[in-house]
Amino acid sequence: MRMLHTMLRVGDLDRSLLFYTEVLGMDLLRRKDYPSGRFTLAFVGYGDESDTTVLELTHNWDISHYELGSAYGHIALGVDDIYTTCAAIAAKGGKVVREPGPMKHGNTVIAFVEDPDGYKVELIQISAPG
Repeated sequence: MRMLHTMLRVGDLDRSLLFYTEVLGMDLLRRKDYPSGRFTLAFVGYGDESDTTVLELTHNWDISHYELGSAYGHIALGVDDIYTTCAAIAAKGGKVVREPGPMKHGNTVIAFVEDPDGYKVELIQISAPG
């Protein structure tokens, strides 16, 4: 058994695809419209779905906004240089909502960015910056 994907509902698929591909550097792996159901699925990620967990963006055509609720936490991405990554994200118009630094009760260096729908994405320093 392995994890295949995580799904997020998005209000504007094109805006979300720009964020995940242009700002976070993911690849659009596949996209399909389902006219009879009035929705589109787009899968993005950093590798092929056959061996990498990916993100499914679901756009229901008649809904442009979702309430995120209090149960959602975040998606986490490991990065080699969190400071350079955050600067690049900000330069591309991404919203850094927590600047890089050690987590409150530990030494792990983290930051948070926010996608166009308000979903949080945690960046975690996976190696010593070089």
